[in-house]
Amino acid sequence: MYIVENGAGRFYVGQTENLECRVAEHNDPSHNERKYTTKHAGPWTLVWHEEHTDRASAMARERQIKGMKSARWIRETLLSR
Repeated sequence: MYIVENGAGRFYVGQTENLECRVAEHNDPSHNERKYTTKHAGPWTLVWHEEHTDRASAMARERQIKGMKSARWIRETLLSR
């Protein structure tokens, strides 16, 4: 599970098996699957990640964080800034 942030302070929350590759995809303008990260220009920087024992656990945590719907919550709770 990971969070990337762009220069405008927007966050994207996701989960992947290959973190390095996934962050590179967010910053690759030729990668067509990125809708949110294309609309909100990068560059995207990894600011948080957690390892989980299985995909279901990572997806549950992703849903939990997305459910907060708050960049402020991410900053205050996860990033402490």
